[in-house]
Amino acid sequence: MTLRAALFWDIDLTLLTTARAGIFALEDAVREVCGIATALQDLRTAGMTDWAVAGLVLEAAGQEATPERREQLLRAYEQRLPESLHRRRGAVLPNVREVLEDLAARDEVRSFLLTGNTAAGARAKLCHYGLDRFFPDGAGAFCIGAEPRADIARRASVLADGADALYVIGDSPADVACGKAIGARTIAVASGTHTEAELAVEEPWAVLERIPPPDEFRALIGLA
Repeated sequence: MTLRAALFWDIDLTLLTTARAGIFALEDAVREVCGIATALQDLRTAGMTDWAVAGLVLEAAGQEATPERREQLLRAYEQRLPESLHRRRGAVLPNVREVLEDLAARDEVRSFLLTGNTAAGARAKLCHYGLDRFFPDGAGAFCIGAEPRADIARRASVLADGADALYVIGDSPADVACGKAIGARTIAVASGTHTEAELAVEEPWAVLERIPPPDEFRALIGLA
């Protein structure tokens, strides 16, 4: 059967919210790697790759953000993230699980990840909230080093395997830019820190207040 649609999903504030529990893992990682305690609860990271976040965290800790130090910080963060996710009451966002269930039952559409998370960070979040089964073998593209998000999107697009249409779904202007970089239809969802009006300025293909119920979502992407 022809693949009619390939969907590329952002994770944080699109599929789920950790209620910023990952900040605890970052604070613990700074303590291990740099030997100092740094409060990061006010750090704003929406739309950033984990590599960029690592640089921001090191600067906040008064450390030089060398590539080597970023790698050390990210590996320490990945080790601590699964435990840290229990420290806040996060959740899968409304209608997300139902939409993924509905799409998984259809042969003409496939869901992938397109995220600024590292692969290990993404896996920890998806496993914690029970969404990992919708993305077998970590299907998608993740943060690798200093590459910009547009390059992550280009790596992801290879997975589309000749799909008739590509869709990128995310909550930030960075997600919209990712979609445009690969010629995808961009669906901007105001489930994060950006309002519908702010997202509309980026001229996405569609702007939603939240992910709609399965029948409405299928209609949006042309699957009757």
